Amino acid sequence: MTLWQGRFADGPSEELMAYTASISFDVRLAPDDIAGSRAHVRGLGRAGILTTEEVALVITALNRAEEELADGVFKFAPEDEDVHTAVERRVTELAGAAGAKMHTGRSRNDQIATDLRLFVKRTLTDLAGGVLTLQRVLLQRAVEAEDAYLPGYTHLQRAQPVLLAHHLLAHGWALARDIDRILDAVRRADVSPLGAGALAGSSLPLDPDGVAADLGFAARFENSLDAVSDRDFVAEALFALALLGVHLSRIGEEIAIWSSDEFGFVHLDDAHATGSSMLPQKKNPDIAELARGKAGRLIGHLTGLLATLKGLPLAYNRDLQEDKEPLFDAVDQTRLGLSAVAGMLASATFDTDRMATFADTPESAAVDLAEHLVAQGMPFREAHAVVGALVRDARERHVSLAELVEAHPALGAAAVALLEPGVAVTRRTTPGGAGPAAVAQQVKRFRERLSADAARLPNPAA
Repeated sequence: MTLWQGRFADGPSEELMAYTASISFDVRLAPDDIAGSRAHVRGLGRAGILTTEEVALVITALNRAEEELADGVFKFAPEDEDVHTAVERRVTELAGAAGAKMHTGRSRNDQIATDLRLFVKRTLTDLAGGVLTLQRVLLQRAVEAEDAYLPGYTHLQRAQPVLLAHHLLAHGWALARDIDRILDAVRRADVSPLGAGALAGSSLPLDPDGVAADLGFAARFENSLDAVSDRDFVAEALFALALLGVHLSRIGEEIAIWSSDEFGFVHLDDAHATGSSMLPQKKNPDIAELARGKAGRLIGHLTGLLATLKGLPLAYNRDLQEDKEPLFDAVDQTRLGLSAVAGMLASATFDTDRMATFADTPESAAVDLAEHLVAQGMPFREAHAVVGALVRDARERHVSLAELVEAHPALGAAAVALLEPGVAVTRRTTPGGAGPAAVAQQVKRFRERLSADAARLPNPAA
């Protein structure tokens, strides 16, 4: 029996059910569906639509269905096309006529919108905690790095030396923006659609405000048409997760490069790497590579949903069933990615000697030579040209840059000292820069940011 069988003389075809049924994936919304139904039933009781006894009967049946689902003993029927149908059928079996009243004043349109908003609030908040865990790993590795340094790159060409701590925290700050976006998406999802009905509300004395408060929503809907058709909150969740995936991908790209023999900056722990089925010597950075690959999957989920939404008229259309699978997969893949990348970084070993060797080439201090000239009063563009010419001359003549610097009348021995190993990285003094004093302050500020963000989550100790 379908929820809409009264209008039709015949039952649905097998082809229709096979194509339209969503129970195979939306069953994971069961905890949210049951929570929404409990609040709706209590609201019907406050409105006098259900008696106190009927409310108690239905709530007891809902609790029983929830236990059966959690224990894996819930028996699904062939006609259960979605999670709402399955739960209502079971509640009616348990509570009889009172159970058949549970759907009074409600449509699957406002019901599913409520379920999804509860799911987004719950899971995105959980994922924000996962981001914090990864940030704490980055902070710990940054503190452990102390004064280790490596080349900073632009265009994948060596640019200036930076402290390893500075490089690691660059990823940490990007993840801090992800937490902002995730929690901002949660804030906009925090609106209850229950009471909107199919699209226009109800003639019954429902209590949308009380139901919203009962479910922990910050507010109820303002427009019933918008309430049942809005999936902005799903698109925003997918965007936040896609950009988080991009940031994990960027970490993955660097680890894949750094762990190559050509770089050799990092050695992955055996437990967080894989081997080759053919090549005995191989140790592959699969977590890093999958972090890159799955970012494309997350981006695809976002663009796919936006394409689905762009042409829909108000209010509900069955196209909106396509919002769930990308959302569920994005949540699952992001959760797995955060945990895997955190484990990979926590257990990795950095070869700081090799990093320093790559960073200590005299050319890496070229800008320091230019700034040395600027400090003597030379315009920067002229200083840039002077140092650039020295670098070119050193390469073309195959002589050391230090030799040419010492012989230059505007530079000399004092400037040669700037080319000594480990000197250039100490000269970055501006706030937020890559030098020791600035990074020490940055570590302090980052630790404070983590504490503040933890306090924004429901469980600050998470």
